[in-house]
Amino acid sequence: MRRFLRAALDGAEYQLVEAATGREGLAQAAGGRPDVVLLDLGLPDTDGLEVIRRIREWSATPVIVISARGQESDKIAALDIGADDYLTKPFSVPELLARIRVALRHSARVPGEPEPVFEAGELRVDLGSREVRFAGAEVHLTPTEYRLLAILVRHAGRVVTQRQLLKEVWGQDHVGHAQYLRVYMAQLRRKLERDSANPRLLTTESGVGYRLREG
Repeated sequence: MRRFLRAALDGAEYQLVEAATGREGLAQAAGGRPDVVLLDLGLPDTDGLEVIRRIREWSATPVIVISARGQESDKIAALDIGADDYLTKPFSVPELLARIRVALRHSARVPGEPEPVFEAGELRVDLGSREVRFAGAEVHLTPTEYRLLAILVRHAGRVVTQRQLLKEVWGQDHVGHAQYLRVYMAQLRRKLERDSANPRLLTTESGVGYRLREG
């Protein structure tokens, strides 16, 4: 995997600093202050989840998990404790590079900047004016629909877990009510997709959560 990443990232003109163990990776992350961390969960000396926890104690550096573990529970655990994204092996180089670009865009945003205007395909969301347009026409959303969309916009390109969405939109007491999400995502898709049955922007990460694609 490290040979594969070395070839892929060198070809895209990224500088890659490698670590063979969790302990070495934490030292590299602390001393080298990387722009993005690519982390395998199957490490020889510790679990990758513990590495994420340790990084999140002192850094907001984007962490993209790269793992052969395809279980939904592993993905949810990594995302809930602070990972920014999750790629399951095997994956393509273009997909990896796209996820890295998303992570870099999010980490480059300066706190206190004006709320951004998000555009993807025919969708345009102005978080400052709370205006939503699709194919040029204004779309009227309920307050709950708008809160859900705004969270997805702020995490555009990245998967947001069901638990995180439920907590932020409905509150901690409703994190087990996944049916709320299914209902409101279906409503958003009817308003913001050409074909709600085959969504291109508001996509489902099966068993994990949802992702608003950036293009």
